Amino acid sequence: MNNQEAFNKEEVILRAVKNILTRVVKDTATPPELKHPLQDDTILAIRDCLGLITEREQELAQAAGREMGMRPKFTDEPAPQGEVIIPLHKTGLINKDKK
Repeated sequence: MNNQEAFNKEEVILRAVKNILTRVVKDTATPPELKHPLQDDTILAIRDCLGLITEREQELAQAAGREMGMRPKFTDEPAPQGEVIIPLHKTGLINKDKK
């Protein structure tokens, strides 16, 4: 197995573990007035694990030369071109026709 295949396999494993951990969190979510079924130490451990997974995913993406742009994009969405200036009067925050 070459280095690239090892990265791909590791990324698949990390994604699977991350998905399982987040599903456990969602499945055990309780309303604020009820005590959570998981112990506080367990919740902190899950949070730490998710942080470690995210860090490793970023390291692997950087090593492979990929961006970690996780935001969804429309297929017809133009690529960002830098700063966009929007006049305040077009936002409705300032009334252009002050008397």
